[in-house]
Amino acid sequence: MYEQISHSLLNSILDDLRPEIRRQDLRHFYTRLGANFYAIHSLFVTLYGHRDDFKFQLLRLVETMARGYIDRSRELETLDIKREDDYNWFLSQKWVGMAVYSNGFAENLPDLESKIGYFQELGINMVHILPILRCPAGKSDGGYAISDFRQIDERVGTIADLRHIAEEFRKRDILLVLDIVLNHTSDEHEWAKRAIAGEQHFKDYYYIYDSRDIPDVFEQSMPEVFPESDPGNFTWNEEMGQWVMTVFHDYQWDLNYSNPAVFIEMLDVLLFWANQGVDVLRLDAVAFLWKKLGTTCQNERKAHLILQLMKDCCQVTAPGVLFIAEAIVAPTEITKYFGEDAIVAKECEIAYNATLMALLWDSVATRNTKLLSQGLKNLPNKLERATWLNYVRCHDDIGFGFDDQDIEQVGYEPRAHRRFLIDYFKGDFDAIPRGLAFMPNDTTGDARICGSLASLVGLESALESKDQKLIATAISRILLMHGIILSFGGIPLIYNGDALGVLNDYSFYDDPSKRNDSRWVHRPKINWAKAELRRKQGTVEFSIFSAMKKMIAIRKEISAFADFNNREILHLDNQHLLAFVRFNHLRPSELVLVVANFNNQPQFFDLDSLVPSVFSSLDRLIDLHSGRSPSQSSSRIVLQAYQFYWLSKT
Repeated sequence: MYEQISHSLLNSILDDLRPEIRRQDLRHFYTRLGANFYAIHSLFVTLYGHRDDFKFQLLRLVETMARGYIDRSRELETLDIKREDDYNWFLSQKWVGMAVYSNGFAENLPDLESKIGYFQELGINMVHILPILRCPAGKSDGGYAISDFRQIDERVGTIADLRHIAEEFRKRDILLVLDIVLNHTSDEHEWAKRAIAGEQHFKDYYYIYDSRDIPDVFEQSMPEVFPESDPGNFTWNEEMGQWVMTVFHDYQWDLNYSNPAVFIEMLDVLLFWANQGVDVLRLDAVAFLWKKLGTTCQNERKAHLILQLMKDCCQVTAPGVLFIAEAIVAPTEITKYFGEDAIVAKECEIAYNATLMALLWDSVATRNTKLLSQGLKNLPNKLERATWLNYVRCHDDIGFGFDDQDIEQVGYEPRAHRRFLIDYFKGDFDAIPRGLAFMPNDTTGDARICGSLASLVGLESALESKDQKLIATAISRILLMHGIILSFGGIPLIYNGDALGVLNDYSFYDDPSKRNDSRWVHRPKINWAKAELRRKQGTVEFSIFSAMKKMIAIRKEISAFADFNNREILHLDNQHLLAFVRFNHLRPSELVLVVANFNNQPQFFDLDSLVPSVFSSLDRLIDLHSGRSPSQSSSRIVLQAYQFYWLSKT
């Protein structure tokens, strides 16, 4: 495709824009549109060029971007320009995130504003408010079954409340992250209701079939997401007398992105929330966006093209807004969501590092780092202008989706090892962890695990036994895992009550709408009276909160912790230790050695191997976390059980 063809088409489209759009001051919009239109046109042709209504749909796309730009406030446009000038702004080590429920961490959105002081106290400057868009009561999938993409669930607040929080966050340099569910709607969404009523225009928004012929072909290669509660990928709708694709729950209808009208509708949704002041859009279930017969309908090439097109369009209208890819997929697939065949990220700037999360939990269970080291060695480098979101826990279950070859490489049998991990965290081997199995599949032997961080590492059982040594060990595990995500490279994301050591909440068993979903065990309401114990020395809350507050403050001062592919994993003979080097990408001599012990016994680390490749000499090493030199015998330092060091030269 020649570039002049796309430019000629753009001139024609601009002539056809509605008069109310043409009259606006669109100087920056036209500049960005001209710079990005060749890529936008090329992608739109690849996805939809075979359609008779191609030019009409492309006109609608440009009008949607233009309306989004017109609706953008002067303050947000100024922020866009600032971030365009400093395009690596989000790679800085200063960003530390937290994911919270607005009606769990707080009572609702207005009450969340009163918790801004807590974020600042801990050092949090990126807040992911877990899903708050309107959902049907009892059929919400925890907020991911959207019945209206432009309304806040009235149980948590209003759009005005969210705008106010966004304004207060901007005053304090705190980023606002919001979920947008791209893959599906609730069956109570207006589009679904109109499809049920027989409107073909809206039936075309979904995958709807008269018989089981095509669904049965899909089912031959599609895995089941919820085999226990929602087996299969299609649901019979009695009112239509037809089958609907429902990959997740039977009340979540998958959107059909082979229809350009769906793409344009969802782009309009993204721009709407960008214009409410959202800095980062977390795009849910992106791996499922494109469905193709004979495949798993995950990680399809055209799913990536959809994301590239969304990013290009968003860069025209709201270039200061970032995308997070919520793609919990195999390690070989995850980096593709930064942008396949690219040097600079062209899809999502941020992706969940689910591989690191799962590997950390493996090391907790096995007390060794064999699989952790092997998995990290094979984790591909991220692209330029892209970064990881590193986390220990989140609102979802823990899946052990390591690469089978990595598992075999370290001497484990993949299926047996995953079974061991599930059984370990359920407490089948000892009473330390307190986890619950999630969605076991008897056919494949697969399952996931649920539970709060504190309960999974043994704090719940330790508090019950009142054993001070076990309590201290659980706290050390919590700090160890956060010590890794704060120093690994990327944006660390702390979950809900983890800085307070919040335990499992078993009250979900009393709620009929939640009792069959064990993920609710780690979605508790925060007891703010108890949270005040973070200020009282000698309490568990104080021990965890004060240590994490200190770690966060130190991280923000260490330029080597910024994310520019400036990390080197070290090969160690000791299989209980993990070690990696972080260095300042502008001044490589400024570096930090991170060493962590995942064993319940002290371990030695030999510094000799680091001279001269890492340190020119071993004198005057100091642990940035404690402010002290490590215990050292000759060239060996000792790490106590579950201890970590951030070592640098004084």
